[in-house]
Amino acid sequence: MDNKILVVEDSRPFRRIIESELRKAGYTPVLTDSIAEAEKVLDESTDFLCAILDYCLPDGQDGEIIDVCLSMDIKVIVLTALMDDLTRERVLAKTVIDYIPKDSPTCISSIIPILNRLKRNNEHKVLVVDDSATARRYLRSLLERQYLTVIEARNGDEALEVINKENDITLVITDYSMPERDGVSLVKELRKTFQPRQLAVIGLSASDEASLTAKFLKAGANDFLKKPFNQEEFYCRLHSTLNFLDSERQLYHLANQDYLTKTWNRRYFFEHHLVKNFKGPRCLALLDIDYFKVLNDTYGHHIGDLVLIELANTLQQYFPDALVARFGGEEFCILYGNSEDIFYRRLQALTQDIADTELTLFGNAIRYTVSTGVVNGDANIHELIRRADKCLYQAKSAGRNQMVQESN
Repeated sequence: MDNKILVVEDSRPFRRIIESELRKAGYTPVLTDSIAEAEKVLDESTDFLCAILDYCLPDGQDGEIIDVCLSMDIKVIVLTALMDDLTRERVLAKTVIDYIPKDSPTCISSIIPILNRLKRNNEHKVLVVDDSATARRYLRSLLERQYLTVIEARNGDEALEVINKENDITLVITDYSMPERDGVSLVKELRKTFQPRQLAVIGLSASDEASLTAKFLKAGANDFLKKPFNQEEFYCRLHSTLNFLDSERQLYHLANQDYLTKTWNRRYFFEHHLVKNFKGPRCLALLDIDYFKVLNDTYGHHIGDLVLIELANTLQQYFPDALVARFGGEEFCILYGNSEDIFYRRLQALTQDIADTELTLFGNAIRYTVSTGVVNGDANIHELIRRADKCLYQAKSAGRNQMVQESN
């Protein structure tokens, strides 16, 4: 998604502040001071993340610039010094993303979180669950205005079917009163499978039942809104829920991913359900970069880090269906299913590919090799690792750049 932001503001001091804040946040402002100038820009390009518009302009005192941008399918955030109820209603009726009171220069800083939210929204897919087609259409219009991908279901049972087919849904917005399965029952069923960091839920209802908010929250919903709700409140709750979801995911990755290579770390590996609960034979390999200390001493640790990143990327290419983790230093572990021949052939191809590849890093021509210990067996993970480590030691002792497979 493009980082360009169209700014239409006739006040030079405000334009300067907006430009400064946008650039600091990593956005590219395109500055104009009137409808006429904005239309010239839009004749050349409409490829903007959104537009930040002053409500009152010299050639349009009543928000005409909003309609200009919306007609070109550009998302709109409105700046206005007019805070009376009539103006507010007029602005929100024009399907804008939000409006910001233009009460001081610091108001500009409140725009950045909105832009960041829009930027991240393309990572989320929302399932809207409601037996009313009209309600679904209304929610879809609000959500798509925020760059969210939306799919629909007519009741709780249909929602569960959709979620089983679509593995990238991150937010469910569900009504309470529906045939087949109500909203609270749906939330309870979802929480049997999905943790809050995986799937967020917002409940909705027009019912006057006083305990409904508590029922939704106790079932595992992140938030609840009573119908009818206004657009502002909906977006506040939506943004809060998505921000929570993003923060939870970020914390999860910080705790479980290796910072350098972005592979999983030891902690994640040993807590993974395939490690703790798997029964039956499986394949495991320990892989180590040969003479890594020499590489670091010769070229510097920054080169060594890049080699580790390159190796991690190569491992993910060869084993997208395996559990790959960095155990520390230059050592990686690969846990695979029980297809021993396929696993071994992939490792052979990987070893040869690495040996044949020359990396150019900061002007240095780098070649490196790996040694691997490979086992297959029906044993606990610590026993498999111990046996693979023994094979890895044999591969190192035999001259490196090779694999040693445990003999049966």
